[in-house]
Amino acid sequence: ADPHDNNKEEDQVVPLRGYNRIMVNSMTSTLAVPHMVYSDEIDMSSLKRCREELQSVMASTEGIIKLSYLPFAIKACSLALKQYPIMNSSIDVDKMTLTYHARHDIGIAIDSPKGLVVPVIQNCQHLSIVDIAMELARLRDLAGNGELEEHDLVGPTFTMSNIGSIGGTYMSPVVLPPQVAIGAMGKIQRLPRFVDGSSGSSSMEVKEAHLMSISWGGDHRVIDGGTLGRFSNVWKGYMEAPLTMITTMK
Repeated sequence: ADPHDNNKEEDQVVPLRGYNRIMVNSMTSTLAVPHMVYSDEIDMSSLKRCREELQSVMASTEGIIKLSYLPFAIKACSLALKQYPIMNSSIDVDKMTLTYHARHDIGIAIDSPKGLVVPVIQNCQHLSIVDIAMELARLRDLAGNGELEEHDLVGPTFTMSNIGSIGGTYMSPVVLPPQVAIGAMGKIQRLPRFVDGSSGSSSMEVKEAHLMSISWGGDHRVIDGGTLGRFSNVWKGYMEAPLTMITTMK
């Protein structure tokens, strides 16, 4: 057979509809955003123990079979947004205004059979970690069955992505206008780390640590590097000491 004979092979033209069309429109608008990315490493060891203790309780009382780290991350994000409300704002370039949103409507990027979808967990500032876990489970079920409705997808003020569920470590998340920030969590890795000695002195002792990377994307027209870094540090503090979330929540 002639390897150059491709008469039986034809290109396929597929119309962009539904989620795919939404993706094209939203990603095209990101071209106008001057992006800035900030990354850090989070020690998830304490949260790992906390999650394991809560898992059996939530399975028996709330019917949540698998409690992921994402509800903790979302609540920690909401608590950090209270301290840095500019991260929960939206920009209107035509009117040259910045809107600080009272509601923490956090979009969650989910890999569905129909492609990337971003359903919204609304009013996270008023929800507990259990509430967020239950709503996240509901939205994931709808996304998996292709049954998300318009009200599930409208109006996020901030977005989180968990690329680590697929296996990635770091990524450069893309801000979705008019939002001004987005976070992307990487996979958790079991790695050795040196233990700090007394008073912060150096030590040769090594311990096991469960580490996760976090990457934040920001619209540099609104957010500067210092603000993004300080916001990340507050979020990191809640993730590394999860019991502090309980004392902060109202």
